Amino acid sequence: MKIVFIGSSTFGLRCLDACIETAGIDVVGLVTAPQTFAISYRPAGVTNVLHANMAGAAEARKIPFAVLQRSMNEPHLFDTVCAWRPDAFVVAGWYHMIPRRWRAFAPAYGLHASLLPDYSGGAPLVWAMINGETRTGITLFQMNDGIDSGPVAAQAEETIYGDDTIASLYARIEERGVELLQHALPALAKGTLTLHEQDEGLRRVFPQRSPEDGLIDWNQDVASIDRFIRAQTRPYPGAFSMLQGQRMTFWVARPSCDKRHVGIGCIQRTAADRYAVGCRDGVIVLQEIDYDNRTWSEPELAELLGPGGQQLENIWRKTS
Repeated sequence: MKIVFIGSSTFGLRCLDACIETAGIDVVGLVTAPQTFAISYRPAGVTNVLHANMAGAAEARKIPFAVLQRSMNEPHLFDTVCAWRPDAFVVAGWYHMIPRRWRAFAPAYGLHASLLPDYSGGAPLVWAMINGETRTGITLFQMNDGIDSGPVAAQAEETIYGDDTIASLYARIEERGVELLQHALPALAKGTLTLHEQDEGLRRVFPQRSPEDGLIDWNQDVASIDRFIRAQTRPYPGAFSMLQGQRMTFWVARPSCDKRHVGIGCIQRTAADRYAVGCRDGVIVLQEIDYDNRTWSEPELAELLGPGGQQLENIWRKTS
């Protein structure tokens, strides 16, 4: 079976290699995108923080490739793909809808990081962590006109642990996704892949996220804020507040239910010579932050914050 692979991330690169290594699969072309690109929900452009040089990988593997410039509807892009005459598309680590005329030419099979139909849409792992879910997964499905709504070929479940960051969870989801492809591709090549329809009554669709969505509401409870920080830490842009008109990004923090009379949104030095931010029912102890174009670890915070602490600017009130 001849396939065209579509992807632009580190996960996509791993999935490309899984396709190449599968007997009966011939990767005849690759479509990728630059690290910064325009998309329907953000025409000014977004930056793919998980980007991989897929074009370079294709060159090294002697696979023809094409790079998306503005949209999937570029005539030259479609003409190039048609010339490769694929039997199917395999999509992983991609951020654009696959147009209907592409799917009319050959079916498209994609990987989505949730247990569809739940958590359809954007940033499913981030949303799952923020919402306090204890399980998630990844789904291989055949794409249709809807948002992650096509029939399912395979799924793998993964636990969300209480100390997970988005990086640790994503790493395990990548492993499950590669395993799904390795098991499903031989059946796809033989024409024996079984599909089943999704239950539309169980679908929840979540919106895409932008860096501005990382603004912390310190009036929430300590557990919610802890999840919010861990769900958006590196490699993502990070959860943040504003201090003296500058963004303070929280990379590593520790929740504590001991409030110690720290006011909501106030950074205060504790009796243990640590700095903590007050929230509704506890504090978040700071361990690593970015501020004023510098990364500050816990031992350096006294230099930044001084003995009296600081009051964060709760600009979430103006944007909620």
